[in-house]
Amino acid sequence: MRILVRLAFAALIVAAVLAGAMYFHLRRSLPQETGEARLAGLEKPVEILRDRFGVPHIFAQSLADATRVLGYVHAQDRLWQMEMNRRTAAGRLAEVLGPPALETDRFLRTLGVRRAALANFARLDKQTQQLLESYAEGVNAFLATDPVLPVEFWLTGVKPEPWTPADSLGWIKMMAWDLGGNWRSELLRLRLAKTMPLERIHELLPPYPGEKYPPIVELQRFYQGLEQEGVKLAVNGVNGDSPHFSHLQTRKIGTVPIYGQSEGLGSNNWVVSGKRSATGKPLLANDPHLGLTAPAVWYFAHVKTPEFEAIGATLPGVPAIVLGRNSHFAWGFTNTGPDVQDLYLERLDSAGDYLTPDGPRAFERVDEVIRVKGGEDVRLQVRLSRHGPVISDVSRAAQEAAPRGHVVALQWTALREDDLTMQSALKIASAHDWAGFVGALRDFHAPQQNVVYADTAGNIGFVAAGRVPLRKPGNDLMGLAPAPGWLAKYDWAGFVPFAELPHAYNPASGQVVTANHRVTPPGYAHHITSEWQAPYRAQRIEELLRALPAHNVGSFARIQGDVVSLPARELLPRLLQTRPAGDEARRALRLLGAWDGTMDAERPEPLVFWAWWRELTRALYADEMGEAFRGQWLARAPFVAAVLEDRDGQSRWCDNVRTPAAETCDALLSQSLDAALADLRRRYGGDMASWRWGAAHEARHEHRPFGRVPWLARWFDISVPSAGDAYTVNVGRNRMEDEARPYANTHAASLRAIYDLEDLERSLFIHSGGQSGNVLSRHYRSFSAAWARGDYMPMTTGRAQLEAAGAGRLVLRGNRP
Repeated sequence: MRILVRLAFAALIVAAVLAGAMYFHLRRSLPQETGEARLAGLEKPVEILRDRFGVPHIFAQSLADATRVLGYVHAQDRLWQMEMNRRTAAGRLAEVLGPPALETDRFLRTLGVRRAALANFARLDKQTQQLLESYAEGVNAFLATDPVLPVEFWLTGVKPEPWTPADSLGWIKMMAWDLGGNWRSELLRLRLAKTMPLERIHELLPPYPGEKYPPIVELQRFYQGLEQEGVKLAVNGVNGDSPHFSHLQTRKIGTVPIYGQSEGLGSNNWVVSGKRSATGKPLLANDPHLGLTAPAVWYFAHVKTPEFEAIGATLPGVPAIVLGRNSHFAWGFTNTGPDVQDLYLERLDSAGDYLTPDGPRAFERVDEVIRVKGGEDVRLQVRLSRHGPVISDVSRAAQEAAPRGHVVALQWTALREDDLTMQSALKIASAHDWAGFVGALRDFHAPQQNVVYADTAGNIGFVAAGRVPLRKPGNDLMGLAPAPGWLAKYDWAGFVPFAELPHAYNPASGQVVTANHRVTPPGYAHHITSEWQAPYRAQRIEELLRALPAHNVGSFARIQGDVVSLPARELLPRLLQTRPAGDEARRALRLLGAWDGTMDAERPEPLVFWAWWRELTRALYADEMGEAFRGQWLARAPFVAAVLEDRDGQSRWCDNVRTPAAETCDALLSQSLDAALADLRRRYGGDMASWRWGAAHEARHEHRPFGRVPWLARWFDISVPSAGDAYTVNVGRNRMEDEARPYANTHAASLRAIYDLEDLERSLFIHSGGQSGNVLSRHYRSFSAAWARGDYMPMTTGRAQLEAAGAGRLVLRGNRP
């Protein structure tokens, strides 16, 4: 027995020694931060000062060298993230993740992001091509040192390949994909039209408050007509089915789902002129809202050369300061949300070609081979129409929704060969004034962004930069639903001229606010979209701006941290009229009766409210939507408000169409409250006073791919209690359909920044994770708690201040002596 005990003890010691050795070996994957190192290709030595937050400050003698070093530090800190990003864009996830990622790869290969990126590179100007190549050289110079790789590479067996300019271009397009989504709502309308008249579809997917949709055809009758034509074609041997159809099961490819309508997705930015600030110079704030990931989407960096200086947020894999400031001005983005994606129903003929206004045409075909870890290679033939890729070949939802004899193709501005967005992104930070800034934005094509601006001379401005299709006068669908691809009246007729995009320069109001709401003035000549986000956040920001005669950095920080939910305030009076069915419901109503709609992390009321809202929305429209409800379970605040107020008879949504009885909204409110309280009791115990919104609404940064492996997620995911909801300025969107975590915050302010143009060194920023993508680093999650509290870091650029604060100093030298 003693021998067995001794053997077991020895085995434990050996295991501990091996684990310790592995731990210390993997710690060598952390970046070198001091001393000297070689970086092939450098023309002159470059210094990197890393501050206490892990932010690299790159001091170089040329922009080419600075860009090489930016690639180097990105690879030092975020190599696994870069690997996953480029594999996502290229449709190569199954090589790492095996069969579960195959459907995502099929979709992305069909979409053709990588093909478009390769085509774009040839269209870029020489300077942009050279900077992309310099960046790739920096990444590859790091890889050439044969570094110890982060633990993800060890666990997956992946060896990183050399970086290419197309990898950078591909990730820019994936960001555009995440920020686009009109095709999802088009597909949803096509599905709903099988059972709903247009009036009911417009109620469920309402137009911008106070407005109406442009007149379009009655969809149900329209698509029934196409179906009848398709039946005739089917008799002749055409059915539109795809030989390589598959169901897309992997729901996330970037930071938002592949399918599902986007609600609450967006960002905030605003700028005030000197007449509205305490300093007499402009202030600018920006907080782009994106899916929370571990590591974070953004990576802060500061770059300085004799001719150039900028600090701000970069995307690992991309050689640009995307959001930030230079020595002359600051800028920030929010998503405009334009309609730049259209679905087309391509009608097939008996030969398998598709019809065009000029007669039948053969599909262009691209053969793809998808390598699958642990499985056989999969061959895929992509079909391309004159509009774009045929997505119904890889999407069950699109194929089942399409009328017989038709396939569904996607047209999207970001897939054009002449997309020059990267060229613009690299030039923005090099401008010196408004004219140069606007000049750089002319090449910003996708995704369209509301770009706000403020400079040290006191000017402020805004441009909604991006390509927006012009639709013909005879178009009776206006991008709201899939259009017949063989009719020329639905084709795009060019793009809105840059000079005619929404813009402002030194407006009389002294401020610009954009929060994904309508940014076009009354009578604007062009159609940007019919699906602006509801203006709750914009209204709250404007209310808080009006509350003070003059603002400063502190007041801007309080606005960014505001967690008052205007929809909650709007709905509460009607909810409080509910007749309680029992004592628990009575206690809940008393609790909500004293509440003002503030989504405080330390209070139970927001949790009770959102649980009730969740059950109410399920009861309101799951019966009407049927199969389409899956993936479309959203809060839909404007719709819910219209139903509960019975606008134009919309209380009829409270009746369950699956039962013979006629249910009322009063009954539904009582039943859904009881269901919500039962669910909360099951999840959090019976003491209502102890429930906390922040605990349920944890900001969950999911690691790719280990966030879906429970025993790894506890190490790699980043979670922190958070306030706010989908409609607050300090946004925190949850996924109602997630039964395991229906209240978890998965989409929030990916970064916050405030710029003081009177003294740029007083500017502040923070993002939601940490600078490092290495789970062993102290900088992996170092920002998260401060971010959740609404704290910031100083945006310091002065060498003397950095050195005085103890920044580490690494000198990089080229291979030449």
